[in-house]
Amino acid sequence: MKEKSSHKFIVYQMMFHLWGNTNTDLAFNGSCQRNGVTKFADVSVKALQALAKKGYTHLYATGIIEHATMEDFSAYGSPLDHPSIVKGRAGSPFAIKDYYDVNPFLASDPAKRMEEFEEMLERIHACGLHLILDFVPNHLARQYYSDKKPQGVLDFGTNDQTDKSFDPNNNFYYLPGTQFSVPVGLEMPVPYSIPYIEIPAKVSGNNVFSAQPTKDDWFETVKLNYGIDFQHGEKTYFDPIPDTWLKLLDVLIYWTQKGVDSFRCDMAEMVPVEFWAYVIPKIKAISPQVTFIAEIYQPYRYHDYIFRGGFDYLYDKVGLYDALRRLMEERPEATVEDITRVWQNESGDFSEHMLRFLENHDETRINSPGFAQHNLWSTIPAMVITACLHHGPVMMYMGQEFGEAANEVEGFNLAQDRTTMFDFWRVETHQRWMNQGQFDGARLTKEEKQLDDFYGHLFQFVHSQPSIQEGHFFDLQYAQNEHYPKRKVYSFLRYTSKEKLLIVCNFDSQQSYSLDIQIPTLARDMMKVSKVKLKLMQAFVPPVVKGLNQQPDESNLPPNSAYMFKIS
Repeated sequence: MKEKSSHKFIVYQMMFHLWGNTNTDLAFNGSCQRNGVTKFADVSVKALQALAKKGYTHLYATGIIEHATMEDFSAYGSPLDHPSIVKGRAGSPFAIKDYYDVNPFLASDPAKRMEEFEEMLERIHACGLHLILDFVPNHLARQYYSDKKPQGVLDFGTNDQTDKSFDPNNNFYYLPGTQFSVPVGLEMPVPYSIPYIEIPAKVSGNNVFSAQPTKDDWFETVKLNYGIDFQHGEKTYFDPIPDTWLKLLDVLIYWTQKGVDSFRCDMAEMVPVEFWAYVIPKIKAISPQVTFIAEIYQPYRYHDYIFRGGFDYLYDKVGLYDALRRLMEERPEATVEDITRVWQNESGDFSEHMLRFLENHDETRINSPGFAQHNLWSTIPAMVITACLHHGPVMMYMGQEFGEAANEVEGFNLAQDRTTMFDFWRVETHQRWMNQGQFDGARLTKEEKQLDDFYGHLFQFVHSQPSIQEGHFFDLQYAQNEHYPKRKVYSFLRYTSKEKLLIVCNFDSQQSYSLDIQIPTLARDMMKVSKVKLKLMQAFVPPVVKGLNQQPDESNLPPNSAYMFKIS
C-alpha cells in the first residue's frame, strides 16, 4: 500500500499588531502610541528560534497588509481614514486599504515600512519558517487608496461606471441615487466633525445592498465585483475575464515575488470558484511551493474549492472543530460518534486538505466562560485528535498554548471571550511568555507552563512519528464491544508499513475507563499484522491526575487523557 505524502505542518497564528507589544499600562480605546504595538523588528531571530523550538513550521501573520485605521500616517503617504468607517482604533485587518503596502504603525520607521517587512521575512526564512499572509479577496476598505502600487496599476474603482448598479467590469457594486449613511448607534473613540461622503453608496462587504448597513454588518468594507449580478439571479459574466480578477491576480503576483510562502484566503467561499481556478495555477506557475488556504464554512462546497478551485487546504470548522467543542463542553447531545461522521464526510482525498484548529481569531477562547473555562484540560483529548486524526496541517492561535482567557475589555471589542482584532492592546499570557524579549516563559504560572508543555510534547510527537505525518487512518469505534464507552472515548489507528499506532482519547472530565480495545481483522489485515501487542509510547494526562502521583496505567485511561500505543 502506497504511503501518503506529508501535509502535517503546524501553523502559528499571530494577531500581528498585538504579538510583540510589551506594554502593560493600557488605556481603553488607546492609540498605538499610547498602548503600544508590534514592530517588525520585534520578530527577532531569538523570537523566531523560540517559536521554531515549540514545533511551529508556519507563521500566519494576521493584519500585515495595510488596512483602514484611525491612526494618522498621512505624513508617510498613507491618507487618513474617516473614523466613522473604521472599526476600532486599530481598524479591522480585513478592511484592506492598500493591497501593495504594509501597515505603517508596524514599522519602527514608517517611511521604510516595506523594507522592514522584507527584512523580517528574510529572518523568518533564515530560521527555517514559512510566512502565511492574508489575502482578502471579497471586500476592501471603503476608502481604498494605494500610494505604493506599482507603475501602471490602477486603484480599484478608478474606471467604474458609478451610475450602474452592476457592470461586469466595475470593481464595485453601486446603489445609484443614494448616499451612504453611517450605521445607527455607532460610537466613535475619535471625534470628527466632517461627515463621510459616499455618493452613490457602495454595497457592503457582506452583500448588504443598503445605503445604511447596521453596525453589525461589514459596514467598513465594500464588496468586490467578480462579474456576478446578484440583483438579477446571480447571472455570471466571466468571459471576458473581469477587471477585478486581473487586479487581484496582480496583487497575488506582487506578494509571491516578495517571497510570501502561503496565502490564507479570507471568506474564500464568497468569491466564485472560477476565480480561484484562474489565479491559483498562475501563482503556482511562478512559485510551485506557494500554498493556498481557504476560510470556508459550507461543506457541500469543499469538493469544488479543492478540486476545481485548486486550494491546498480548507478550514475544518463546520466539522471537526464543532464536534470537538461539543465534547469539550460536555453538552448533553455530545458524542464521539460525531468525530466518526466528520471523517466519513471528509474521507478519500478530503482529509489531507483539511486544516484543523481549536482556536483562531474568530472563535471564542477555550479558557473563556462560554467555552471550556470550567475544564481547561479537555484540551488534551481534543487537541490530540486535532493534531493526529489525519495528516493535514494543524493551526494554533497565539496564547492558546497558555490558556489565554481574553477577558479584558479593550475598546471596540467588548466581548470577554475573544482577543481583539480592532484595538491596540496585548495578549496577557503571551506577553508574560515573551518576558521582555527573553521568550522563556519565566513569568507564566505553573498551570500555564504545564499546558504549554503539553502542546510542546504533542507537536514533538507529531513531528517524530511517520504514521502521524503521512500514515493511513482507521476508525475503531464500530468494532468495540458493549462495555466500551462509545459516547466518551474515541479510538483510532494511524499506520505506515513500518510503524503502527493506536490512539485512545477520553473526553469524560470525571471518569476513568479501563481499556480493552478491539482491533478487528480488517484493521490487522490492512496493517499486515497477525497478532497485536501494545506498548504505551506517550501518555498525555492532566496535571491534576499527575498530582495524585498516579503513574500512567496502560489498562486505565484517566479523565481528559490521551494514550498513544505502539503496535508490534
